[in-house]
Parts: sequence; structure tokens; C-alpha cells
Amino acid sequence: MQGFNHYTGKYFELDDAKIYYEIIGNKNGPVLLCLHGSLGNIEVFNDVIPELREEFKIIGIDNRGHGMSTLGSTQALSYEFLQKEVEAVLRHLNIEDLNILGFSNGGTIAYRLAALSKLKIKKLITIGSPWCTKHVERSIDAFSKITVDVWKEYCRVDYEQYQKLNPEPNINHIFELAKNMALDKTEKGRPNERVKNITCPLLSIRGESDPIVSYQDIQELAEIVAKTQLFNVSSAGHEALKDQPKLLSEKLKSFLIE
Repeated sequence: MQGFNHYTGKYFELDDAKIYYEIIGNKNGPVLLCLHGSLGNIEVFNDVIPELREEFKIIGIDNRGHGMSTLGSTQALSYEFLQKEVEAVLRHLNIEDLNILGFSNGGTIAYRLAALSKLKIKKLITIGSPWCTKHVERSIDAFSKITVDVWKEYCRVDYEQYQKLNPEPNINHIFELAKNMALDKTEKGRPNERVKNITCPLLSIRGESDPIVSYQDIQELAEIVAKTQLFNVSSAGHEALKDQPKLLSEKLKSFLIE
């Protein structure tokens, strides 16, 4: 197995939840942290990380209530909450220096980590990740009407993985928490103008037909964050890492190792 497998990892107990994490690759190499998207899990990276195993110590964290992580008694999720959770896991692992690869909401959390935490982030990569609330307002009305049944129909693989992996599955509850988080316009949500605090090299990636993140969105980001590279992936949608895995794998490797 070249990627994450959900049977060689460990749990970190945080409050009354158990947060699952997995470490693969070169145990002595620089750290690459992988943060998945909403209602997903760390296996989403499996098509793009195999070529990085020899060079990097790759860590994947299942967000609270996602994958094999339990939710505990948490009654609300926010980008700030999950940012702090990632920081807690990294403290547990004695990690301060790292690179981050974030997909979708995982990239939004990564933006917050780079802009608002004390971590020493060397390089940051985001794929299809909203960083500003105004950019998602165009789809908030439609998104607010999505039901769990509609999501289960269109994201059947994600739903089946959740049911298979999660120790305490409650898809209706976690769906509502994730949906409310995505609709959050407060300071606990997307970093917005605070991305100006990001000083590390940044590679912002989107699929050319991504309905969530437009090319203009990442162009605006590049105007604020000085060391930003943009990559618009042809023949790809929101899940560019699945639509064009070979192309993405090569791009990630060149950016991280150059």
C-alpha cells in the first residue's frame, strides 16, 4: 500500500474525542501534513502522494467526526476549531516545522494555520480551497438547500467510506455540522484578508471547471500573498487530485522539492 490505509495509524485523545492520524513514508524526512476536505478522509490523497514517500514523512489526520475520528460531544464545528485540533495533534507529535497539503476545506484550514498559528510552515499547497467568504457567497443559497440524501446520492463513495470507517457513524449529524461550518461567515470561518500574514511559498491549485473556487479567486490570493504560484488544472473539476492525479503528483513534487 503506497498511501493511507486506515489500519496502521494511531489515535490521539482530545477532549472526549479520538482523533485518528497516520504516518507513512520516510520517518527521517521533512514533514508533509495532509488535510482532507469536508465529509471526506485522508485516503483522498492516495493518488498523488506515492512519489513523495521516499522524500517526506507524510502525516494524514482525519478531522473530528470524519474517517476514523470520533466526534465526541462536540455540537459545532468551525474552521477555527479544526485548526486548533490540528495544532494539538502536531504538538502531540512534537512537530513545529512542516509543509502542508490541503484539499478543499482542508486547504481552508491550512490557510488558517499558515496565517494564524505559530507553526513554522515551509511550503503550503491548497487544492480547490476557498480562502474568502465573499467567494463562496455566490453558491451559499444553493448549498444551504442541499440535504443529506442529495449528498449521499452524489457522493456515494464518500458516504460508503464514512459508514465503513467511522466508529460512531451518524451521517445526519456530521452532515449538518459540516454544512453549518461551510456557511459560517464569522471570524471562526475562512481567514479572508488575514491571508496577508502568510509568508511561506504557496501553490494554489484549482481544476479549470471547479464550481467552488474560480481562477479569479486564486488570482486575488496571489495579489495578497507574495510568494504565490497558481496552477489551473485542465480537464479537472473540484477534485483535481482525482481527475488529474499524474499531473498533480508531478506538480506537487516539483514545488516541494525545488
